[in-house]
Amino acid sequence: MHNDWTTVPANYSDVLRRAMESLFKTFENLSEGTFIVDADARVVWINKRYAARFGFSDPEDAIGRDCEAVIPHSLMREVVMTGKPILLDVLETDREPLVVTRLPLKDDHGVTVGAIGFALFDEMKALTPLFAHYSRVQQELIATRQSLAQARRAKYTFASFVGTSAASLEVKRQARRAAQVESPVLLLGETGTGKELLAHAIHGTSTRAAKPLVTVNVAAIPDTLLEVEFFGAAPGAYTGADRKGRVGKFELADGGTLFLDEIGDMPLPLQGKLLRVLQDKEFEPLGSNRIVRADVRIIAATSADLPALVAAGRFRADLFYRLNVLTIHAPPLRERLGDIEALAYAILEDLATQARPGDAGHVVLQDDALRLLCAYPWPGNVRELRNTLERALMLSDSEHIDARALAPFIGSARVQAPSDLQPDADEPVTSYAHAMATFEKSFLADALAACGGRVTEAAKRIGMGRATLYKKIVALGIDV
Repeated sequence: MHNDWTTVPANYSDVLRRAMESLFKTFENLSEGTFIVDADARVVWINKRYAARFGFSDPEDAIGRDCEAVIPHSLMREVVMTGKPILLDVLETDREPLVVTRLPLKDDHGVTVGAIGFALFDEMKALTPLFAHYSRVQQELIATRQSLAQARRAKYTFASFVGTSAASLEVKRQARRAAQVESPVLLLGETGTGKELLAHAIHGTSTRAAKPLVTVNVAAIPDTLLEVEFFGAAPGAYTGADRKGRVGKFELADGGTLFLDEIGDMPLPLQGKLLRVLQDKEFEPLGSNRIVRADVRIIAATSADLPALVAAGRFRADLFYRLNVLTIHAPPLRERLGDIEALAYAILEDLATQARPGDAGHVVLQDDALRLLCAYPWPGNVRELRNTLERALMLSDSEHIDARALAPFIGSARVQAPSDLQPDADEPVTSYAHAMATFEKSFLADALAACGGRVTEAAKRIGMGRATLYKKIVALGIDV
């Protein structure tokens, strides 16, 4: 709609001019300083108070100088170049900070011919609550970032992998060598053998130690959500998606290490996408055309038999070969029985410290208790050992734990004392693998029965991953 200039009062121009003059004088009187520059960001006018603040006793001495030469860190040049105002900003000075407003000055054709700035002084007190809130939010943000960064650092070192047996020393030697290179690492071994601990130690000793260590437990995340977990999603990419979008684990781990636990459970479609990311080092978040580059080192772990999964068509051979560059086998506890005493005491010390900070005491395992621990095959490995010792420690009235106090918590294996381990000469000798399978089936069946068939509770009680327990239930034909 066009203006009807026939109704404009005769004194329109005069009113407009007076309004502009009044507005300028109001700002100039209320502010600490007023500052005007031309199209080249050179000073054309500055009031006396403002000039004195920056060391010019005579305002005329500032005329013609570049704005930055008069007011350090001035953004007036940006306003002139962009033609856009900076309505509210904080200008740091050698005294208290100033709240400033910067506006472009334009001619009748809309061309920017200069800029004017007002440094507000009397309003500082009124804005104190705003500054206080801003400062508090900034401190909370810094604290959150520091906490998040700390959470994504390695929690374990090679010293955390307790043991001096030949098997333990060889694992640590291989892991230290893996820390010196950038190739993918594949950690194989039964559940509870310390694969996650080794992943942390490798990252913490590598050149990427200062960058994030991000962990994804593939078995714990539904297949439908894994792609988003890995690669993130654009805002509104799917029903129920976060309106702000989601950052994936690959992007979070940029420059650092991504630890993929239980990678054998990864669905085939996602395996192909993972392979492409490992090869191209870039990906697109779900529902986005944005290309994200990520420099990420992969450490993968699984308790599954990956070659068997490849042969069965359940794991891509090309992804297996891409991951299987440096392979480390974490030995089960039954293959390093010489470490049990050191492991047991390290676990007990940690448990006692948690239970009684500052007064951990000294828990002693009697010789018969150590013999009992060494006679048990520990299908749940170190995790099961910790669970057993924790239960014994909680219910023991003494700091000296003997076999009698320990025996009720050693699974349902009905472990014999070492002196009773010799088989009868007339008994048929079975294979080790068959004996272990029989024991494992009995042990898991008893654990499930004790938990009323609740798989999640049973898995937690015996220190085994839920997905691993499900697999063993199917493989061993256990009725739930």
